[in-house]
Amino acid sequence: MKESKNNVQIIVDREVACTLRDGTNLYATIYRPSGEGEYPVLLTRLPYDKNLPNFSHRYIDPIRFAMNGYVVIIQDVRGRFASEGEFEPFVQELKDGYDTVEWAASLPYANGNVGMFGLSYYAFTQLYALMEQPPSLKAIFPAMTGHIFSDAFTQNGVNMLASTETWVLDSVAADYLKRKQSTEQYAETIKEITNDLDHIDEWHSFKPVKDWPPIKKHPELVDFFKKYVNQEFTEQARKQFNSKVAPSELGVPAYHLAGWYDNFLNQTIQNFEAMKGSVNNQKLIIGPWGHGMFDSELGERSFGKNSSGNSIDGKEDITGLHIKWFDYWLKTKHEQLPEEESPVKIFIMGENKWRSEKTWPLERTVYTPYYLREDGMLSEAVPGDEAADSYVHDPGNPVPTHGGGVLFYNGRGAGPYDQREIEKRNDVLTYTSEVLDEAVEVTGWIKMKLWAAYDAKDTDFVVKLIDVLPDGTAYNLTDGVIRTNNRYDNPGKNDATDANEVVALDVDMWATSNVFLPGHAIRIEISSSSFPRFDVNPGTGNTLMDTTEMVKSNQKIYHDHDHPSHIILPIIPR
Repeated sequence: MKESKNNVQIIVDREVACTLRDGTNLYATIYRPSGEGEYPVLLTRLPYDKNLPNFSHRYIDPIRFAMNGYVVIIQDVRGRFASEGEFEPFVQELKDGYDTVEWAASLPYANGNVGMFGLSYYAFTQLYALMEQPPSLKAIFPAMTGHIFSDAFTQNGVNMLASTETWVLDSVAADYLKRKQSTEQYAETIKEITNDLDHIDEWHSFKPVKDWPPIKKHPELVDFFKKYVNQEFTEQARKQFNSKVAPSELGVPAYHLAGWYDNFLNQTIQNFEAMKGSVNNQKLIIGPWGHGMFDSELGERSFGKNSSGNSIDGKEDITGLHIKWFDYWLKTKHEQLPEEESPVKIFIMGENKWRSEKTWPLERTVYTPYYLREDGMLSEAVPGDEAADSYVHDPGNPVPTHGGGVLFYNGRGAGPYDQREIEKRNDVLTYTSEVLDEAVEVTGWIKMKLWAAYDAKDTDFVVKLIDVLPDGTAYNLTDGVIRTNNRYDNPGKNDATDANEVVALDVDMWATSNVFLPGHAIRIEISSSSFPRFDVNPGTGNTLMDTTEMVKSNQKIYHDHDHPSHIILPIIPR
């Protein structure tokens, strides 16, 4: 029992069982006001242990929820920690989500209205429950999560290697194996997992990935890892709702929370766009944050105190955002957002200010091409007769990941970092604008049209957008990757060109919001790898998921009248 400063007593019920339609019991911790009456429910469902404060209290405060008149339920999903059953990520969350929502609505102290909240996987559980359309689910608050119809850990057909390996080994393996091994065997297993996590940076270099030793040494985990790497779980989940209602027709109010340096940035924004139907009941907030990281400092930059999740614009914190959202939808009978309320709130880096907007993308956007030019220049002027630039991609010596929207072990490496050391490499090209006399704001989706040639069967191109400061410091803002055998919208098809055939590639670079201040410059960086964020393309037409053979590739980047490689920047008039 806990007493608040308002003298509201909170009851905490532990290991409360929810019996699903197939008889499986899932267990939850429940925080609720002690007073008599019925209250709306706020539910989250996670695979990371409901009793571990790093997750149960990670970025919201369930005690404050309860103090404000909510029943708060934090549940272990099927097959995790206290809950029964076999863990099959994503696949299980549709029916289990429906059953749990309706169970929560029926509790004797519940008033029948249920909202869901949570970050990452426990935002996925909101979206999958929503696809089943439980009648008691009235509003959700999905934070930093994948798109309903996309694979969780691939980008344009390229596997997010470090994220995939880290998630299975760090977030899944221990509890998964504890259920399948004897006490004596598990004691040794946990030592091995701990040691492998301590050396995970070295393990990322192992190939082929299918034989990754930190997994291979635990036979009970091999099939799980294989299905996860091959996206079989998400594919099985999608098959369950292919015939269901489209996201734009779901009708449930949703507040989408994203970060400019989150590994799910694009997918979280896509959820907002997909669910923005005829009813005005969707909101979006994007801060200068990494995955589950809401401090004012990230990577090598500070964005000011009021950028943090504890002081959003100096007015409120993330828990407060949740309370206002759910109060509006669960304690009243509203159908739409207030007319005066802006549905979008974004943090503008560079100026380090929050701003409210009526739309995303911004209606006043002027999409402006900046062209690659000779001598490493970036210009609004269309190129003429210019020679191509070239470099050699050696998959045995990949360009290291240095910042960005990554999800590495313990959250390290995410955010903006000075790219100058990376740019000294012979396999990295840079194109930089003239120093700006006036501020240039770039806010929105960013695309790169790249004309390139290569002499391997397959290759990758990685493109970064960078803000160059007057002292030369070069901070990454956003990036994108494309695997050339996926360029015909047929993932997995090996449709390689003849050697040195020039091909047009559309590189999705996700989104950002940044003001390039006077005295700064805009830079584009091009390479063919970012390891270990992405699995390295071996150039053979296969992948290092199941082979070890690698070949070097001679890469050419074209920027001439017939092949005007350019980035399309969403410029906001000022």
